[in-house]
Amino acid sequence: MPSPWKRVTFSAASVLCTGSVVLLVVALSTERWVTGRILCQTGVDIVNASHPELDQFVGDIYYGLFQGGKTKKCGLGSRRSKIYIFPNLVQTLNGGLHMMVILFLLVAIGFALVSLSFSIYNARKVPYQSIKGHKAFFGALGVLCFLSAMRHHGLTERVANYKENLFSLVILDDSLDWSFWLGVGSVGTHIAVCGVVAMSRVKLPKPEIKKPEEPTVSAVDLLY
Repeated sequence: MPSPWKRVTFSAASVLCTGSVVLLVVALSTERWVTGRILCQTGVDIVNASHPELDQFVGDIYYGLFQGGKTKKCGLGSRRSKIYIFPNLVQTLNGGLHMMVILFLLVAIGFALVSLSFSIYNARKVPYQSIKGHKAFFGALGVLCFLSAMRHHGLTERVANYKENLFSLVILDDSLDWSFWLGVGSVGTHIAVCGVVAMSRVKLPKPEIKKPEEPTVSAVDLLY
């Protein structure tokens, strides 16, 4: 059986691995990787809107790795529409980079599950199985690729203007939202797993049990 210290550390690693998997699955399945505001430039040009009137043409957009939504205001009221990344929209994006993001995150989930199984096994039995940081590596690659697509490949603008034949939408601002940060938190959690596993190799000093001193009987004591 493992020592109490190893059982504690690997049990903590199991809890962290579970949290890492949950965070990444939620991040993949939600639609709030990016949120932003969009301006209907066509509507502004038609009515020659000035600065106080621009708010009437400002909508919003949000999207994740698979779907999202937007609300555009082009002078005809608010119009909401759903955004589906697959199967058509991804062809207008940097499809290879987008697929790499999803692939890296799925591989990260796989490694996190393997780490979870090893943590549970190590907490119960010996010999110990090694737990490495592959999940953190692939998870970091996934979030970095998404960040690159957003910042350097005009991802939000392409998503907003997909199938917009009559109106031109301009991105006023866009920012990373909580779904993205869940992915980052999942990577950080697995790094913490590696730290906890490293702590399991620390050998704690064993308490020394003092043996009671045996009474010594001298020859003088025997005379009495």
